Amino acid sequence: MNKRLFILDTNVLMHDPSALFRFHEHDIYLPMIVLEELDNGKKGTSEVARNVRQVSRFMDDLIKQHPSSDISQGIALTDINQKMDGGTLFFQTKIDDLDNIPKALAGNKADNNILSIALYLQKKQSNVTLVSKDINLRIKAYALGLNAEDYYNDKVLDDADLLHTGQRALDSDFWTNHSKHLQSWKKNDLNHYIVEGEDLDTWYPNQFVYNDSEGFNARITEHQGNQVKLISTRNYQNSKNSVWGITARNQEQSFALNLLNDPDIDFVSLLGRAGTGKTLLTLASALAQTLDEKLYQEIIMTRVTVPVGEDIGFLPGTEEEKMTPWMGALMDNLEVLNPDALDGEWQRGATNDLLHKWIKVRSLNFMRGRTFLNRFVILDEAQNLTPKQMKTLITRAGPGTKIVCLGNIAQIDTPYLTETTCGLTYVVDRFKQWEHSGHMTLKRGERSRLADFASEIL
Repeated sequence: MNKRLFILDTNVLMHDPSALFRFHEHDIYLPMIVLEELDNGKKGTSEVARNVRQVSRFMDDLIKQHPSSDISQGIALTDINQKMDGGTLFFQTKIDDLDNIPKALAGNKADNNILSIALYLQKKQSNVTLVSKDINLRIKAYALGLNAEDYYNDKVLDDADLLHTGQRALDSDFWTNHSKHLQSWKKNDLNHYIVEGEDLDTWYPNQFVYNDSEGFNARITEHQGNQVKLISTRNYQNSKNSVWGITARNQEQSFALNLLNDPDIDFVSLLGRAGTGKTLLTLASALAQTLDEKLYQEIIMTRVTVPVGEDIGFLPGTEEEKMTPWMGALMDNLEVLNPDALDGEWQRGATNDLLHKWIKVRSLNFMRGRTFLNRFVILDEAQNLTPKQMKTLITRAGPGTKIVCLGNIAQIDTPYLTETTCGLTYVVDRFKQWEHSGHMTLKRGERSRLADFASEIL
């Protein structure tokens, strides 16, 4: 295979500090303007600033490992664990002759500077590729005859449609084909099954299986090779099983409540468009287990503060007061869970007291270094988190804590994140084999006929 030279844009390193080690045997070139932009972005406590500082440390370590090298000849790249040799890292060490650059790229704009260097290098050698998360920069590169690519190494899946939904429909002849090694018994009003078969190796723990024609619904509790153990689900569409007055309106919501109400499941992810009931179901389950069953000491709710429109600027007050405008969904759902709060000022005040006593609103900016013990943690709008931010949050969980991530990967507001690279997709895919986690994709909207129609047609 011919070696390729990859010119990295600044946003690639800001997005993934380990990108330097992700190109295997190929070479990497960093223009001086990229180093300047990294230097300008190193200050602060944001995720981007931390990534920039990590990139600088990586480059400093590489230079220290090869102190006698002529930097103009490049520095040998090895992976982070020093297990695999990579290509060579080249820095722009001089101002090359760029007289033949198109006039359309005149000026001191950083993108044009990077394009100029890419054009110059392309004249000197073949297999030059510009790597950038900036779509507009890639378009300009195509217009100039440069090979440009997005940074794909952070992709969790090739296509968001490959993300598992948390449920699986059984074939009509499933029980006939698996009757030979079938075992079944009843315990605590729930049916238990053990099924064997070569076609079961792709099933996941806590995945739901169903057969609508037979009215069969079950959850996979154990999965070992070709053998799975199933347990029938509790039907939360029945009013006698309502959770804090909330009854599931469809089968997917019932499956979600089975995950939310199982204390043996530490991590739950609910994915779905607006109006599918993610927040309402989660809050109902959290209140029932915290106030009624006393399984958790309190409920912690947080979300990423990415504005949809223009930013409203700095907000006064404490951490909780600053987060209040972002938590409109919390208040809306509490009104549904406690309709008496709308009847008068006294009821409204009692609801607010309940909110402040049992439900704590926290900012993600202050999560680092914390440990949550016996808490029910709800992370709303999780699709706007990077995989690294998601790891930072989930690793805060202490004994007895349950974390629920809610989001819609079709509605991402964070720059450079996509359906296949966001933190929500990352955790859904990485947790699917763990027996103490569960996932459900909610597809049917239940907010109102207006909201359902708008979601489909707009």
